[in-house]
Amino acid sequence: MKLPTIKERKRFRSPTVTPQALEWDGSVLWMSSRDLGTLFKIDINDWKAVEEIDPPGIVWAAVATNGAMHFTIGKGLNDDRYVYRYDSQNGFTKLFTCPDFTGSYLSYDGENLYLSQWYEKRILKYDDQGNILREIDIGAEICGHTFVDGMIYVLRGVEKPNEDWRIARLDPREETPKVTDLAVVPFASRSLTFDGEDFWSNHRAANTTISFVRPD
Repeated sequence: MKLPTIKERKRFRSPTVTPQALEWDGSVLWMSSRDLGTLFKIDINDWKAVEEIDPPGIVWAAVATNGAMHFTIGKGLNDDRYVYRYDSQNGFTKLFTCPDFTGSYLSYDGENLYLSQWYEKRILKYDDQGNILREIDIGAEICGHTFVDGMIYVLRGVEKPNEDWRIARLDPREETPKVTDLAVVPFASRSLTFDGEDFWSNHRAANTTISFVRPD
């Protein structure tokens, strides 16, 4: 069966170049720039940056976690990946190293952090000490994931040569989750977040941020 294409809700020129990380925290969007290494809070009502934060490296992913934020941050010449916690009072705190220094997107189920590895095609569930509790096979490269109503929605597909991506859904409560494709994402998406009504993702190469209707 041919998949439908996502229904776009809004399309914005990103307030920074090469928008990478994207996360809705309940009041603002957090967005990073891959090339500038900067991190912003965005007011979605007037689409302006309301605060700029200086991170300790390139922010590849962001997720809101019960009053704080967690980030995947790349450091050094090899872009080694680490997970950091951030809050306005304590700033950035390094928590743990990603496996083999590789890791990208983050999601959060209310208790545990989930980290994806693009080329390993998997999502890893962590405890609060940075120990891996579980591995979930996604079956394709991963360019974003987020929790909605207990389900993981994931952007999966193949980057090269044509940036072919789909949004899929799985139930992490299943012993072996079945990943079901829901719709085609017709742009080179990076990051996935949900604002309570719509999904958001970056078309990084076009310096564009797009919201789209939940496809189920």
